[in-house]
Amino acid sequence: MYTEKRLQELGIDLPETRTVPANFIPCVQVRDLVWVSGTLGTVKDERGADRIPKPGKLGREISDEEGYQSARRCALNHLAWLKEYLGDLDRIKRIVKINGYVNGVEGFDRGPWVADGASDLLVEVLGPERGQHARAIVVVAGLAFQAPIETEMVVQIDPD
Repeated sequence: MYTEKRLQELGIDLPETRTVPANFIPCVQVRDLVWVSGTLGTVKDERGADRIPKPGKLGREISDEEGYQSARRCALNHLAWLKEYLGDLDRIKRIVKINGYVNGVEGFDRGPWVADGASDLLVEVLGPERGQHARAIVVVAGLAFQAPIETEMVVQIDPD
């Protein structure tokens, strides 16, 4: 229960898992790797529906700091899905890779700093040995629901 204790020390509560709106599943496991579907930096509203706190594009409606916070929420949503799937976050051996898609205006070149929100959170929670990862960040012309960022992950786990 190291990871759960670390979340408590940081004052972080995992969010309710994001609703999967289509014909896909949040996690697919092959041997000791889990591919975690793309997620947005959503929060639950008063009715329990998923919403983007501030939709828009980086470099226009969204500041770099707001994008960074959205990326942190993406990582939290990934951890919530992993907790639901694995039952115990201590089964995470390592975050292998994150792919990030930053919704930015043409010429926006600060996508890596925005995506640091997800990377930083994972290292804070899991420590460098388990949380540091390979990464690819792409600035895109648009995302679903005008989300500032979407991330997906590959995670190595301890098999049962």
